[in-house]
Amino acid sequence: MIIDIHGHYTTSPEGLMAYRGSQVGQLNNPQKGRLNVSDDQIRDSVQGQIVGQKERGCDVTLFSPLAGGMGHHFGNELTSRYWAETCNELIHRVVTMFPQNFIGVCQLPQTPGISPANCIAELERCVNEFGFVACNLNPDPSGGYWTDPPITDRYWYPFYEKMVELDVPAMIHVSASCNPNFQYTGAHYINGDTTAIMQLIERPQMLKDFPTLRFVIPHGGGAVPYHWSRYRGIAHDMGRGELSDLLLKNVFFDSCVYYQPGMEVLLKAVGVDNVMFATEMIGAIRSKDPQTGDWYDNTKKFIDAIDWLTDADRQKLFEDNAKRVYPRVAAKLK
Repeated sequence: MIIDIHGHYTTSPEGLMAYRGSQVGQLNNPQKGRLNVSDDQIRDSVQGQIVGQKERGCDVTLFSPLAGGMGHHFGNELTSRYWAETCNELIHRVVTMFPQNFIGVCQLPQTPGISPANCIAELERCVNEFGFVACNLNPDPSGGYWTDPPITDRYWYPFYEKMVELDVPAMIHVSASCNPNFQYTGAHYINGDTTAIMQLIERPQMLKDFPTLRFVIPHGGGAVPYHWSRYRGIAHDMGRGELSDLLLKNVFFDSCVYYQPGMEVLLKAVGVDNVMFATEMIGAIRSKDPQTGDWYDNTKKFIDAIDWLTDADRQKLFEDNAKRVYPRVAAKLK
């Protein structure tokens, strides 16, 4: 089996954006309202994702709302609550209609300056009622201005306690940037991944306080695996010891690296045990590479081309690591 751990509903029906447009237009008086999306529209909208799974050799995708659309900086906590609930309810409809293709991952109702404890109820609802297996946690709800405390701060602890209780991991994933200095998919996303890891290096006590907490760093880990000894050196200079000992019991990486040498560096830097297969297909890049004629986000071919990986390594990358990091996935697939 091949599990793709990083998929977003980037092809959602137009009715979702119409709902969001109406919601943003009434920021001073948030109302949940009603999403006008039919089952037929859902069915049509996911066909590209299903075809993409077949083209890239995937069996099932961990599927969450559009990351760039989370938009936690819009409105207040009630705006974020209604938007997250609506997006998660739509994902639940998708995975109910296509249980062989998709497993749910939830968006959180985060708001700048509001305690992440405010997200606990939605996480519980999505895991316990909808059967979702993880959440996307935004380390910067401000949209590029980083106004909240680092993810290592006790500010986040109530939410981590609930994650541990439910035994679900979080993918650390920023949303759209409203800072004009940072384009979102090429700058803000990679900055977010890198910044989260650097925060963990600077203040590692949090991982000691939550030894079973699991974070997934997307997009191949931002800059960190490709400058591994730079971050090893920073950790040593800070008296943190060896970077692998500091992070790799709790921090895992996806394989959304659209370049053969980059994929090999990722696997050599952090090790096969800490990488999980992912494509983020129909995501940041939606075109084909003119040099190869294949989709940029067809990451399986890069793994297939690495001759020093053993069969056991490939089994870990494509299936076993995902079941270990996302134990609710293993239970669902039974």
